[in-house]
Amino acid sequence: MTQPASDFPALLRQAAIFSALSDEELERVAHHTRERALDKGEVLFQRGDPVHGFYFVASGQIKLAISSAQGNEKVIEIISPMQTFGEAVMLLNRPYPVFAEALAATRLLHIGQGIVSEMIDRDPAFARKLLAGMAIRLHGMIQDVETYSLRSSTQRVIGYLLQLPEQDSAEGSVHIDLPTSKQVIASRLNLTPETLSRIFHDLSDAGLISVQGKHIVLLDPARLSRHQG
Repeated sequence: MTQPASDFPALLRQAAIFSALSDEELERVAHHTRERALDKGEVLFQRGDPVHGFYFVASGQIKLAISSAQGNEKVIEIISPMQTFGEAVMLLNRPYPVFAEALAATRLLHIGQGIVSEMIDRDPAFARKLLAGMAIRLHGMIQDVETYSLRSSTQRVIGYLLQLPEQDSAEGSVHIDLPTSKQVIASRLNLTPETLSRIFHDLSDAGLISVQGKHIVLLDPARLSRHQG
């Protein structure tokens, strides 16, 4: 259900770059903020579309990806609730280099480019937080390249499983839920879906994990970590 615009300031404050703004400043940003609701599978923008601001994910999940002329898809990033995206291309004043698609029913807030430019001019602390957020994302992408280049397929999958938030734990095992489909996760890890399924099967046969759909039990996290090498 769509929430009223009056909750925009409270939502925006949960984004790191807005957390230090005063109530008055947040109200001003909220005045230049628009809501967008997407159904699962709905495309937010296509590669090459013009940029007029950036987005904050209030709920749901967004996939940023590129696709080839042959129809192959590479997932670049998965954006979760309370995260922002699109800041860098907005500041560069360039078209989107990726397309964005909702992986679930998603509520977004779009913050207009004009108010962002105004806040940068008025508040150096805001500018620093904006730059810090983009630097963190760049660092994550560099880590991705390193992972794809230097780690095996199995190491990538184990590393991914170990960094997912725990849903429950009991007697040394850890329960986790995959945040999206295995096909999307495979693309994110630069694997084919068949390779991901094979690795899950091998890890299950080794007594390291148990897979039930999207629910996975890490039967022995410490041994699984050692198996990663």
